Amino acid sequence: MKKIIAGLVMSMLFVGTITAQEKSNEDFKKWQARLRIVNVSPNESATIGTIGGDIAINNKFIPELDFTYFFTENFALELILGTTKHNVNTVGSNLTAIGGAASANVDLGSVWLLPPTLTAQYHFNYDNFRPYVGAGINYTIFYSAKSGAAKDISYDNAFGFAFQGGLDYDLNDKWFLNIDAKYILLKTDVTVDASNLSAGLSIPADVKINPLLIGFGVGMRF
Repeated sequence: MKKIIAGLVMSMLFVGTITAQEKSNEDFKKWQARLRIVNVSPNESATIGTIGGDIAINNKFIPELDFTYFFTENFALELILGTTKHNVNTVGSNLTAIGGAASANVDLGSVWLLPPTLTAQYHFNYDNFRPYVGAGINYTIFYSAKSGAAKDISYDNAFGFAFQGGLDYDLNDKWFLNIDAKYILLKTDVTVDASNLSAGLSIPADVKINPLLIGFGVGMRF
């Protein structure tokens, strides 16, 4: 984690240095907005107490909206907004202590994630092609959790780091097409109240979600 933080800081300093050396140009449009269709693909894993096993979280397609502000023609900040619902279950859990199978999948219901993400970006301009790279921070809010086979389930909201790369293709001065990829380092502490299955049974879990988000969309400058 220290290496990730150090890398992020160095990237920001590098971008800041480039920005400081650029000439001011007030003719460019400072705002743009994109609407994307995004495939959210978790790279999930978990350490589950009491019953062991691993975790499975399904993929999902969602709409995503982002707003970008350009300080110069190359340096920008982007705020990414979207929400997604995922189904969750354990894989290969040992339920013999409560009269179940030695290897079973346990339905943990579903949960909604709201992960606003802010990234600092550097944009390269090659005629109609405008590739960019970015890095930033994410804060994920878990809400409307349904507990499945358990009595109750709770997820801790969590911060994570985000890394981004993409390409804008200009259709004209105002409209453009976009392809974008983001990888978010995200983990959360989960507590499962399984007292309906065995008196007093509480199952803690450290869950890594680490989603890859691949999106396609259209944007507008203004």
